Amino acid sequence: MKFKTHNDIDLGIIGTNSCGQLCMSYNRLKRIFGKPTVFDEDNSDAEWVIKFEDNTIATIYNYKDGKNYLGKSGLPKTEITDWHIGGTSQRAVDLVKKAYYKVEDE
Repeated sequence: MKFKTHNDIDLGIIGTNSCGQLCMSYNRLKRIFGKPTVFDEDNSDAEWVIKFEDNTIATIYNYKDGKNYLGKSGLPKTEITDWHIGGTSQRAVDLVKKAYYKVEDE
């Protein structure tokens, strides 16, 4: 499965909606999808934007549980394990999970 992230090409700010969730460590996400960015600094601490080879766009981000939203009582991004998957359809969720399992199988 091939994909590019915001680290590879300019994907800009993508209008996605929460379609699913993922339980994974920050470090594992970083290993799979590279360095995160942050588009919504009020609500999120880390976000990945992914464009799959079929042009499906997905985002992975934390929401209102990190330091950007909660201040000192928020989780450091390295301790966040509950992530939202954004997209315009269930396909985004399926492809993100498929990419995760593909890396796990290697």
